[in-house]
Amino acid sequence: MRTKASPFAVAVVCVLLGTVFPGMAAESGPYFASLKSGEVYMREGPSANNKVKWVYRRKGLPVEVLASFEVWRRVRTMDGEIGWVHVALLSRDRTVAVASGQDAAVRGRDGASAVVAEAKAGAIGRLMGCSKLACQVKFDTVTGWVDRGQLWGIRDGEQF
Repeated sequence: MRTKASPFAVAVVCVLLGTVFPGMAAESGPYFASLKSGEVYMREGPSANNKVKWVYRRKGLPVEVLASFEVWRRVRTMDGEIGWVHVALLSRDRTVAVASGQDAAVRGRDGASAVVAEAKAGAIGRLMGCSKLACQVKFDTVTGWVDRGQLWGIRDGEQF
């Protein structure tokens, strides 16, 4: 005799086997995005009914997208906060933030040239490209190269 499994039993089996629920998109791995708006709510779960954990007011702030569920993305900030953000509030534009507790030297042509500016800790810039040791970043009116170890929003070894 065959019996029909309850939805709860199916969900438990899916979790135990590590499969993805319907609506959960399997991305090609975590990727970086940025906040599209000057006011973004990070929620505890993937729904507008979930409690707001944080309100971010920094347009362009880089976030790491860890997972997706329907129109929601599970993101991590440079401070390690993890929560859910609506996809409409994210941009695929790549930005980075100066992550170290100190200002970062912005150099002219590459990581070994003269310093043309200093970027304050927490400063956000548009990521233009990365070499093995440094990344080209555009901060407001200055474009230059910053040591990759001082930036958050790039993968180890990522070059483009």
